Amino acid sequence: MPKLTIARVPLGGKRVFLRADLNAPLEGGAVSDDTRLRAVVPTIQMALGAGASVVLGSHLGRPKGKPTPEFSLKPIAERLATLLGHDVPLAPDCVGPAVEAQARALGPGQLLLLENLRFHEEEEANDDAFARGLAALADVYVNDAFAAAHRAHASIAAITRHLQPAVAGLLMERELEALGRVLGSPARPMLAILGGAKVSDKVTLVEHLLARVQAVAIGGGMAFTFLKSLGHDVGRSLVEAEHVETARRVLEAAKGRGVEVLLPTDTVVAERLDSPSGRIVDVARMPAAEMGLDIGPRTVERFTAAIRDARTIVWNGPMGVFERAPFAQGTMAIAHAVAGASAFSVIGGGDSVAAVNAAGVADRIGYISTAGGAFLEFLEGRTLPGVAALTDV
Repeated sequence: MPKLTIARVPLGGKRVFLRADLNAPLEGGAVSDDTRLRAVVPTIQMALGAGASVVLGSHLGRPKGKPTPEFSLKPIAERLATLLGHDVPLAPDCVGPAVEAQARALGPGQLLLLENLRFHEEEEANDDAFARGLAALADVYVNDAFAAAHRAHASIAAITRHLQPAVAGLLMERELEALGRVLGSPARPMLAILGGAKVSDKVTLVEHLLARVQAVAIGGGMAFTFLKSLGHDVGRSLVEAEHVETARRVLEAAKGRGVEVLLPTDTVVAERLDSPSGRIVDVARMPAAEMGLDIGPRTVERFTAAIRDARTIVWNGPMGVFERAPFAQGTMAIAHAVAGASAFSVIGGGDSVAAVNAAGVADRIGYISTAGGAFLEFLEGRTLPGVAALTDV
């Protein structure tokens, strides 16, 4: 259902509560990867430029409902100030009289960053009283935190009962448009590329996509559970024994729908994850003492051919243990193939995004989602609380 967006509401003279996902990694007390911060900058700039003041809220890490110095947003404020080109004051808390006074004192074009929302256990509990406290800080609610939209938390869901309109920020709007394009009326044929370790993490996604895709390419550790279901001996490769029957059921469902499922035909094996090198073997002749840690070159060729034929591609999960150089070639090859395709491509999940960045092809991907869990749940067809809470058009 279409949602109201920030571009469609008057912001001049308003205080905007902007829920962002500023949950960035820290090293040595400083932000080590500012991707999520940069992603929300356009929405901040748009609101400030329209004459609004902005009260910015986010979580950071897992402080378990109490103030924890290591999870303070101070490093976030410092890095955000650099990105915006002006000071970003940090409030001492996210609710309460002192914070309300700071918010009321903001003038047009001014910004206040709230301290970590998860310093209060009421945030993750979606507590209504806590949500009212957040709502008291502003006149308009903007959610630009798609990566947290699958969480029914107070600053994402309950707050919208007390603060209207509740609109999508620029990042949220882009996410919904890109993923909606995949699930709505995608150009066909559509290919899903799925990797990562476990079938259990992706089975709902696979089942939901079977009604939409024409082909599925499966790599990573999860491929070995599928191969096991076909009777292959996969040596010491990762297998979820309790999901072998699940994998068999998925393959049968795909066959019934006429969906082609591409599984590895060769793999790079080694005895250990920290082995300095691997060797290529056919999946029909995997050694009992070794494990598959990457897709092999024949599999890369087969997957690449499917990528060339596709008009829409959705990718989640690496093809192997790509963070280790001996087992990264498969994932890197797929990243280059997707980047070179004529298809509209959407990539989500931390490992997949890291892979296209490492391959140097991020600027040639149709859309790179900032989300992991929310990306998967949206493609699984689930209702995301943070999206459902936004005002309908």
